[in-house]
Formats: sequence, C-alpha cells, structure tokens
Amino acid sequence: MFLEPHFKGQRSGWIEVICGSMFSGKTEELIRRLKRAKIANQKIEIFKPKLENRYDENNVVSHDMNTILSIPVSHSSRILDLIEGVSVVGIDEAQFFDLELTDVVQQLALKGIRVIIAGLDMDYRGAPFGPMPNLLAVAEYITKVHAICSHCGNLATHSYRLIENSSKVYLGAKDQYEPRCRSCYQMGNILTFNPINNNDSNEI
Repeated sequence: MFLEPHFKGQRSGWIEVICGSMFSGKTEELIRRLKRAKIANQKIEIFKPKLENRYDENNVVSHDMNTILSIPVSHSSRILDLIEGVSVVGIDEAQFFDLELTDVVQQLALKGIRVIIAGLDMDYRGAPFGPMPNLLAVAEYITKVHAICSHCGNLATHSYRLIENSSKVYLGAKDQYEPRCRSCYQMGNILTFNPINNNDSNEI
C-alpha cells in the first residue's frame, strides 16, 4: 500500500502515477489517496478529460461505483487555471489527455503541489497510451496495479477489446473489454490484429 512521504520543514511537490490495465483498481486507488488527503485537511482538486463520461459527467467514478467530484477539462492547460490554494491535484484517465499533460503536472509539482495521476499504461493493442509513458518517466512514485485475468486467473496486465473496433480511443466497460495476462492476451490477438500496429484511428 502506498504511504505518503514526509518532508520535514520543506515545501515540496511531487508526481505519483497509478497505472495498469482496465479493471485493476486504478481509480479506486486514486480516490483512496485523495480521500486521505481530505482527512488531513488538505485542499484537493480532481480533473478528468471531458470525453470521459461513461458513468457521470462530473464525478470520477470507479468500476465499483465509488465516486469523487471532479472538473472535466478539454485540455490539460486548463488545469493550471483552476488550482488556486490547492495542495493536492488528482487526475483520472490520464491516457485520454493531450501530450502537454506532462509539462502541466511538472509545473504543478514545481509549485509545491502533490499530483496523483491514474491511467492506462497500454491501449488495447498493447502499445504505450497517450502521455502515460512520459508521465511515468518524470514521476517520483509509480504504482502498477493488476487485475485478474478473465481466462486463467493469473495477474492481468493487458486490456483486451472484445468488440471489432479499430479506434485507439473507445470508451467501454465490462461488455467491451476484459483484463488478460500476457499469454491469454496474445492468444486472443493471433486471429484478430497485430497488437503493435500503430496505424489506426484516434476517433471515438
């Protein structure tokens, strides 16, 4: 379990990234850390991409239906305008943000803000997703969480798409995706698509 670091006599910001496949508990862990910050009387603000509205327009919602109020934004630069007096910033579904998110969160950390980010590290093809690889590179703390493979019960690291759709970004839940381990994911791909083919659309 992640425990917050302590810096004695120092105002210091840092970046935490929670990553993994779908259904691995990323948003649950994000909400847990943010609620701990609220218990500590720290001012928090949570952001998510505007296109993420599967469960709710304004709330960050986990697959287990835990919720926390958030601000939907269409571009990461908007976050910088909404952090007055904030000590902790949470960002969910980071993979759907623009690539400038990495610069934004580094600016936040330099302002002394703790930044907690949750997102898919890989898309349905098994390729790095959006700004996530860059965020992982600049983070002080990284937590990789795992789901359970729907086929063999081992730890799942991949999000397997169950429907025929070649768009890189396709919002869905348990009827469109399932978590799979590396072996079961690859077995499913043999007759469908090349998981490292990057020549697809970004349309939803």
